[in-house]
Order: sequence, then C-alpha cells, then structure tokens
Amino acid sequence: MAAAPEIVPDTEHRGLVGLLPPTLRAYALLARFDRPIGWWLLFWPGAWSIALAGKAVEWWDMLLWFLLGSIAMRGAGCVYNDIVDRDLDRQVARTASRPLASGAVSLKAAWAWLVSLCLIGLVVLLQLSLIGAIVALASLALVAAYPFMKRITWWPQAWLGLVFSWAALVGWAQFGLKPWGWHPGLLLYAGCIFWVIGYDTIYALQDVEDDALVGVRSSARRLGGHVRAGVAGFYALALALWGAALWQLRPDPVALATLLPMALHLFWQLATLVPADGANALHRFRSNRNAGLLMFAACFVVGQTV
Repeated sequence: MAAAPEIVPDTEHRGLVGLLPPTLRAYALLARFDRPIGWWLLFWPGAWSIALAGKAVEWWDMLLWFLLGSIAMRGAGCVYNDIVDRDLDRQVARTASRPLASGAVSLKAAWAWLVSLCLIGLVVLLQLSLIGAIVALASLALVAAYPFMKRITWWPQAWLGLVFSWAALVGWAQFGLKPWGWHPGLLLYAGCIFWVIGYDTIYALQDVEDDALVGVRSSARRLGGHVRAGVAGFYALALALWGAALWQLRPDPVALATLLPMALHLFWQLATLVPADGANALHRFRSNRNAGLLMFAACFVVGQTV
C-alpha cells in the first residue's frame, strides 16, 4: 500500500488530522473529517426545519442527533463518491492525493469504512419517528446516483441540491406536521436546493480547468463568464422561496425581515467573488457555514413566535 497522502491544501484542521498516525489519517481524509464545512452544509437544512417547526428548544437533543448524522453520512457519501470517482480523481491535480486515488487506502478497506459510517447513520435513524425515518431513507437513491451526474449533465450541482437539502424534509417530517401541512417544509427544501446550487457552483470554480481537461461537467463550466450572475439568480430564488416559507407560518413583514442578515451575507459573497481565484472561491464557499447560522436564527425567531 502506498504511503498516506499529505493533508490536502484546503483542510481546515491540519493540526488535528496531522496528529493522527498515517494509516488513520488516510481514513480521516477519505471521510473528509479534515473539512467540516461539508457536514455543516448537510446539517443546516435539517436544523432550519426543526427551528421553523418551533422545536429547537424543546427538542434540542434532536439537533445534536442531526449533527451526528450529518457528520457520519457526509463522510459515507465522500467515501462512496471517491470509490466511484477514483479513476477521475487521479487525473485532477486537486484530487490526485485523495486516499483511494493515491493508493493510501485499498478499495476493500474503503468499502468497510463506508459500511462503518453507515452504521453510525443507522443509530441516528433509529432516533427518528417512523415518518421521519421513511423520509430519510427515501434519499438513498439520490445519494447513490449523485457521483454519476457529472458524467451525464452540466448541472450535477442541481442533483447535489436535492441531496444536501434533504434534511429539511426529514426535520419537517419529524416535527412540522401541523394544520398548515407540508407547504412551509417544501418551500424551505426548494429554497435550499437553489442555495446549494449557488454555493457549489462557487466551489466548482476551483476545478474549471482540470474538469475541462478530463471532461467533467459542472455548472461553473456551463455558466462560464456569467458565473456571478448565475449564482446571484440561484441565491435570489433561494431567498424568495425561504421568504414564502416564513410567510406561510407568519404573514408579517417582520418575519421577512429576519432574512435580511442572510441576504446581506449572500450579497457579500457575490460582491467579493473573484471567479478566476480558486482561494477566493473556496473562502466564499466556506462562508456558507456562517450563512447557515444566520438562516437558523431567522427560522428560530419565526418558529418560536408562531
């Protein structure tokens, strides 16, 4: 087996991962434990729906279960993605050092690691209500298909939006079934999809040249010189749908005003985005962790005052 790869340049926890023995480090990198932004982005839509249903205080422990599930299943998704993409990853500079692509982890060991992470996800699944668990399981087909989308469509970011927003439906199924039904939850989910397309388009700017060389498709490549306008459109749709969700619960301008911090943050991303600068794009992408907190605050305020 090849030596464990170096910690990738965009890691957020070089120190923690660097302390691990080389073998364990390879598994941590395979599950992207060095880059927590991924699990935050998976967690936030579920946290928003719980907050919007008015249950963030009463069921605070469910937020922690959602966070654990996000860490485990995001890790599992990354392992699965690397299993599928291992040949492509060897051809792209930014991904060539990934544990499977570099040979630091064998294919058999990667499958075993994937099963282990899924078992943690199963523990979280058992904490949900029956309808919440059914909705969560319904996402598996979307997750399984995602790695292949970049080969068949210019918009794999849209498919990722379906996947990474799914926790909004799970959270709403868990707590949000009230007299007004599913409408706010569905609007929240739809808004999340466009938010994901927007931020993942920004993320994809890092790989535009390498993707073109190996034939990988992305929204960043498709939009070309119109990336900023495209992302602005996706973010505008997200805000409009989130505003509709809040209005369903509280038809009051004050409810819409809670979205202002989130709107200003997204505007800042666009105003300061430099598409040709990968480091700039990565920083704007990562800032969506803070955007998630701002949106959580909006959902919490509205959910607690309905």
